[in-house]
Parts: sequence; structure tokens; C-alpha cells
Amino acid sequence: MHEIQALIRRHREGDACGITSVCSAHPLVVEAALRHALLHDTPVVLFEATCNQVNQDGGYTGMRPAGFVEFVHAIADQVGLSRSRIVFGGDHLGPNPWTGLAADAAMDKAEAMVDAYVAAGFHKIHLDCSMACAGDPVPLPEAEIVRRAVRLCLAAEAACERTGGIPPVYVIGTEVPTPGGATEAIEGLAVTTPEAALATIAAHRQAFEKAGLASAWERVIASVVQPGVEFDHHDVIDYRPEKASELSEAIESIPGLVFEAHSTDYQTRASLRALIRDHFAILKVGPGLTFALREALWALDAIENEWIPAHRRAGLRTVTLERMREKPAQWRRYYRAEGQALQIDMQYSLSDRIRYYWPDPVVESARERLFANLGEQPPPMPLLSQYLPGALPLLRSGAARDPKAWVVAHVMTVLDDYHDACHACTAN
Repeated sequence: MHEIQALIRRHREGDACGITSVCSAHPLVVEAALRHALLHDTPVVLFEATCNQVNQDGGYTGMRPAGFVEFVHAIADQVGLSRSRIVFGGDHLGPNPWTGLAADAAMDKAEAMVDAYVAAGFHKIHLDCSMACAGDPVPLPEAEIVRRAVRLCLAAEAACERTGGIPPVYVIGTEVPTPGGATEAIEGLAVTTPEAALATIAAHRQAFEKAGLASAWERVIASVVQPGVEFDHHDVIDYRPEKASELSEAIESIPGLVFEAHSTDYQTRASLRALIRDHFAILKVGPGLTFALREALWALDAIENEWIPAHRRAGLRTVTLERMREKPAQWRRYYRAEGQALQIDMQYSLSDRIRYYWPDPVVESARERLFANLGEQPPPMPLLSQYLPGALPLLRSGAARDPKAWVVAHVMTVLDDYHDACHACTAN
């Protein structure tokens, strides 16, 4: 039995444990997650890549599945965390990157992607065929969603048999929040009904068994639902246990399964604990981590402005905003404000579209110069305390005193809340 399956079994046996799914391809966020696991002796670290981030064509990160595995493993080697403690997941694996194609062509691409993920060693596979392709009815009927999910499961099982890897575990379900957060102010948010959740599970189970995938169904560990959590540009919808109580109780009738919660970014520690307790045992977080990364980089930019002579400054904040204005494709369809309000959204929106600009060569050059400036002329502790107070305790405990360590320490403060929630029962 794989570690994730063992964790789900423990949860269903009454241990209020869970797992954090880190959804980011930024090297500093990955390093923060690995160092956090090392610090807290976390047995399993789960990294997930989405179909748009990583696929056989490279995705927007430029990485194929095998490349993403190599990328994370290389950072783990540097940090000193055993590769055996790392699990990889594929999120929203389906035809989403190719919805401009007719369904059969898009599904051919999706099959090739799933094959590449499993062959590369991805163990947790979220089958998501909920999106309509060219010529499809909108919304896509659930029966067709399930049929396409079965097709991808067959591809995954075939890839596993061909490569001799560990059989993957599966996540089903399509009732998910908008990836990266809502694009408009949230006016109402409906929790998935118990009836809908149970119907989705039943439909998948019947289709799996009909397709000769009974053994694969035994490895289905979770279904994705909407527990009532979301965020938009400026606000967060906090988890309200009373609104999800019937949904939480519904999963108790399905042996071996839990719920997976997306868009848990920015939830409070208490809310994360409550989600785990209520069987939303897989907590996905992405923009919340890169938002913390941006906070730390802006803090270092502010320290540079106070500490480094003007002629030597990198001006990371100014450089990044200039590049965003020069190349607006990654944020224009999400931010509709004008003037100063747009300036605020570009930097501080909770959806954190600024994360797409960190790999830009001009921005990365400014980031490197900023780190070099503060590394060569380290600021005094009171200045760090002013701008990165949350990270200061970790830094004072003996962590390396260099700009990268300060950023990593700040991102780790977000992971503290998830670690507390996922290990609350065993810690008490």
C-alpha cells in the first residue's frame, strides 16, 4: 500500500490527518516545501502539476512530466531530503489545454499526456474531463465526462503496465473552483450537494467496473467537491463547517474515499483544521504560496531601498511592473480595473497572476541582483524584522542568513498552517 493510500485509510479510521498538495513550479516555493518537510520530519511531500503547467508539449512552464520530476528531485538533492519522501500528482489531467480541438483530437492529446505523467512516475492522477471541446454541448453532460475519464484511466493503467511502475491512485470529480481564484467578486458560493457528490462517485464506479477497471477503482482515493471555500482578487470565502456538514457526512457512506478541496489558499489555520476534520483530507494550495513569495520579494525590495545606495539598486518591483505592462497577456483577461486600482490588482490580487512573470529573463536578472546586493551587504536584524516579521523566528533559530533563506522562510510560514491542520490529531 502506498503512503497516500495508508494516510487515507488512517483518516477513515478516525485519525484526523490529511496531506497538503503543493501546486507550484517556482523553485523557491518548491525549496520552501522541501525544507519545511525536512524541518518537521514530514513523511510525504506531495507536489502537483496541472495539465496547463506541465504536459507533453511543455506547458507554460516549458517542462514535460519527466522534466518536472527531475526539477523537483534536483532541489531535493540540494536540500538533503530523500527523493523517496516525494510524491508527484497530476492535477486536472484531461483535454483542457486543447479545448479548441474537436473532442476526439483533444482526448488523443490528453491520453498522451496521461501516459507521459504515469511513465514519469506521477502517482496521484486527477482525471478531469469536465471541459467542453470544440463542437461539444455546454455544459458537457456528466455521462460524457465520466466516459472520457474512463478513457484516460485506461491510458494510465496501460502506461503503468508498460513501465512497471507503482499503480497510480486516482482522484475523480469535477466540481471545482476556478483555477487560480475567481476572476470576479464572489457574490454567492454553493456547496456541492450530497446528492451530487454521491451521484458522481456512483457514476464513475459503475463506468470503471464496466470498462474492466475494478482494480483501478480500488485505488480511487478522493473526489473533488466544492466545500464552500474560494477567493477572488481581494476577498476570501472562509470555510463554514455548518454549510458543509451534510456533504461531510455523505462521504462516510463510501468506504476508502475522502474529499479533495481546491482553492484552500488563504484559509485560516482553524478553517484548515476544520476541513481536515470534515473529510476534506487533501488540501490544495498554490497561489497562496506564490503570493507569500511575492510578499517576501517586495519586502526585500523595500529593504534595498532603505539599505543599498540608489545607484546599485536592482529595483525588482519597478522592473516587474514594467514587464507586466509590456507583456500583459498573462493578466489582462483577469484584471478589469483601471488606474491605481489596476496597479493594486497587478501586485496584490489574491489570484497572484504576477507569478507568471518571475521566470522572465529581465525580472529574474533583477531578482538575482537584489539577492546579490543584500547578500554582499546584509541588512541589520531590525530592518528584517520590519519587513519580514513572520520569518524572523525561523531565521533567528539558526537558518542561513542570506536573501534566499529569508524568502524561503517567509513561504514556510504559510506551510506551517497546513502542517498544523494535516497533523493536528497526531500532534495533540
